[in-house]
Formats: sequence, structure tokens, C-alpha cells
Amino acid sequence: MKILGVSLFFFIFLAPFAFVTVQAFTGTYGINYGRIANNLPSPDEVVTLLKAAKIRNVRIYDADQSVLKAFSGTGLEIVVGLPNGNLRDVSADGDHAMSWVQDNVLAYLPDTCIRGIAIGNEVLGGSDQFSGFLLGAVKNVYNAVNKLKLSDVVQITTAHSQAVFANSFPPSSCVFRDNVVQYMKPLLEFFSQIGSPFCLNAYPFLAYMYDPEHIDINYALFLPTVGANDPKTKLHYDNLLDAQIDAAYAALEDAGFKKMEVIVTETGWASHGDENESAATVDNARTYNYNLRKRLAKMKGTPLRPKNVVKAYVFALFNENLKPGPTSERNFGLFKPDGSISYDIGFPGLKSSSADSLLLSLKDNRGCGWCGCYSIILTIATAFLLVFSR
Repeated sequence: MKILGVSLFFFIFLAPFAFVTVQAFTGTYGINYGRIANNLPSPDEVVTLLKAAKIRNVRIYDADQSVLKAFSGTGLEIVVGLPNGNLRDVSADGDHAMSWVQDNVLAYLPDTCIRGIAIGNEVLGGSDQFSGFLLGAVKNVYNAVNKLKLSDVVQITTAHSQAVFANSFPPSSCVFRDNVVQYMKPLLEFFSQIGSPFCLNAYPFLAYMYDPEHIDINYALFLPTVGANDPKTKLHYDNLLDAQIDAAYAALEDAGFKKMEVIVTETGWASHGDENESAATVDNARTYNYNLRKRLAKMKGTPLRPKNVVKAYVFALFNENLKPGPTSERNFGLFKPDGSISYDIGFPGLKSSSADSLLLSLKDNRGCGWCGCYSIILTIATAFLLVFSR
């Protein structure tokens, strides 16, 4: 009876999880929750908004305690960020990296489903202020995560802008810039060893704004168009985002990392801009983000990598009124600061009349996902073993 009980315990409770490889991204659609603003909803209200929109994958650019506490028990999966300003200290001192991981990741697991740590953001390709610290920070944070037995739960990445590329069209011609290679190649070698993807911030909006004379706006917006052909690969592209992703794949292959996956960590379209940003309109933003959702829902790859399903985090959840730069920078949000939609792409807005009751039901229902059900499974499994071990 004991043997039967233990066998049943394994197949019922352990077998479903024995061969699971934890991924930082569930499905194909996620969103960036930027907070450079002074008028945003509370993190608890944001949880309500995300659950109502059925958006599970979320990235933030730091490890804010109020956000991580609000996400506890919700089943939402979050990637936290180590800001660029922290790279020097974390790169120089493994103990500092360990303390950061303990305070900002371990302290919130498993109730808050932290699935990844993004080390800096767009560090390479611009000024070299932090470039020399990136690899050291990545290694120290990974070593800390590994020592804490979290390397199969928390993925280590860093996101790159398209400034790391020397060429982007045709996609097959893309390579890393000469002044980036010295930092990029050892970084890719380490990511290849630990199984991390190449994270790309890809903006057809910016590409079109830079060269509107040679880029068809329909091509940038996923609308019907003649598209573009790559003369080397003979592949046809009917939208600019696919071409940008395949350009990254080409650069990775040229650098010797053909098998590395590309994940889009930022993409979006501004709904308002300055006079010289004529493409930043509500209609264009609605069109891009609506068609992006449809594109991702197809769960298909790109012309160059048809088996690698495209995954993307949209930028951004909210308009951020304190972001510096042109007006467009403050108008990428799918939602306004009051939680209402910026434009309709099928997501519901935040309804204050029912937000509190909905939030309470969400927080009480801790059975969503692995993080939420982990403690319940352990409790039931322990009781099961006790019964059959008598």
C-alpha cells in the first residue's frame, strides 16, 4: 500500500512538473509597465487592469517594492530590471550582486512570480558609459541566482536597441557594429551557455520616422503592401517588424550564434507627437497595436526562422508624463493615467466602480500559475503522503 501510495503521489503531483523548463515568457504577448510619471494608478489597480486585459507577461525597469508586493499571489509573471546606474557596483562586487538578488528577487518568491532579471537596458550601441560593466554585472547576478538555486526559475537577459547593428536592410546583411562587437561577443557567449535569448527593442515607428521616403507606412503598420524582398535569402517580408527581427537573427548568425532565440522586449507606436512626428497619431497607434496583437496571436515565426514563434512585450502600459525627449516619448501607452484606454484594440479599461471588488477576488484566488499553486500542491501532497505512509 505504501509503494502504491508513493507511486500515485509521484504521477499525480510530481510528474507534471518533473520535466518542466521554466520560461521567462508565457505565450506570445506581454507589456512594459513603465512608471516615469506622477499620475499613474496604484500598483493594485494596475493588477486589476492587467488581469481584466488578460495580459500575463509584464516587464518593469527596476524592482519596485510596491509593484512586487501588489503582484503577489496574482499569477502575473514579471521581469524585474537592474537599472543601468547599478551596473558598475554589481559588476565590481559579487557580494553586492548577491544582496541585490536577495533583497529584490528572493524576498518576493514564490508568491510574486518573478521570471527574469533584465540587466540594464540598451547599454550597448550608444555611449560607452556602462558598456564595460555589463558582462560583469550579468555574470555576478547569474552567479547569485545560481547559488540561491533559482537559475531554473529566473532568467537573466539584457535588452538591446537597434543601434547595436551596422546594417538592417536587407535583413540578411545585418551585422553587429564594430565598436559593439568587443562587448557583444563575450556577452552572447555567456548567454549561449546559460540558455538566455537575445532581447531586442524593435520599433517600426522609429524606422519609419527616420526614413519615411523609402519605407511604406503600410509596411510598418502590418497593412496590405507589396512588402520587401531580401535578394540574398529570396525571402519576402510583408511587415517591417518581421524584417527587424530577422535582421537580428542574421547578425547573431554572423557572430556565430545561429541557434539563439530573439525576443522582442519593446515595440510600440506613439499616439501623439511633435510637429515633426506626423506619424504619431491615434489612428496609426491603434492600427499598429491592434495588428501586432493579431500577428502575435498567430503564434508563428518569421520568414528566416519560421519555427521560432515571435514573442513581444508592447511598449507601453501607460503614457508617462515625466519622460524626457520629444512628445512621442510620453505617448506610447495603451492606457491613459486614469486607467481608461488610449484607443480601442480590444482591451477593457479600468472601471473604478468594480476595481476594488475585482482586485479582492483576484488576490484571494492564488491558484493561477505555478507560483500561486505551489504552496497548495505541497500541502495536498504532504497530506497524501502521510495517509499512504501509515
